[in-house]
Amino acid sequence: MKFYDVINARRTIRDFKDEPIDMEIVKRIIQAGMKAPTNDHMRDWHFIVIDNKEIVSKLIKKIPKTVSEKRLAFIMKSWHLQDECQQKMYCDAIPKQYQMLLNASCVIIPLFNQKKNLLQPKDLSALNAFASIWCCIENIFLAATAENYAYALRIPLGDEQDHVKSVLNFPDEYVMPCYIAIGKPADKAVYHEQKPYAIDDKIHMNMW
Repeated sequence: MKFYDVINARRTIRDFKDEPIDMEIVKRIIQAGMKAPTNDHMRDWHFIVIDNKEIVSKLIKKIPKTVSEKRLAFIMKSWHLQDECQQKMYCDAIPKQYQMLLNASCVIIPLFNQKKNLLQPKDLSALNAFASIWCCIENIFLAATAENYAYALRIPLGDEQDHVKSVLNFPDEYVMPCYIAIGKPADKAVYHEQKPYAIDDKIHMNMW
């Protein structure tokens, strides 16, 4: 794909076919992530790739397998989601968190070295490592799209990160920003249209 075709084709998909992925493709996708800018030029990032369903099952044990309509309605109300486009996306996304990871061809756990307290930063500079890994993750999303694969992500909630660490045994100084699911879109995968906007409304020349 050409660059802007990839940008325009990128979408989060949470419905995957049950089929394996070639590890060489995974390596290319992660290599694209490694090309992202980094705060200290050292790219102190690591990636745990899991394609073993038994390990994935252990990994996602803390994620609810199902979400009732009552619970979903409560979440939507408590999050004050008023926009129709946003509501449709969350109504699809929230119930699929467990299955999208279980059904993916592989799950990638990106890790970054966080030298300062991530949750109590003294200033924005203390978040440089966190910002950099998300540049890496966006490259991974775009590379997966270019390889004609889909992806989905989940940011860990509660004690999920501690649980994942206990399963995967990564070092204490590394932080997991998210789970990344990679796979081929299912035949009936749900595609959500992005909320429309006018670019001229988003650009402010010289000052707001």
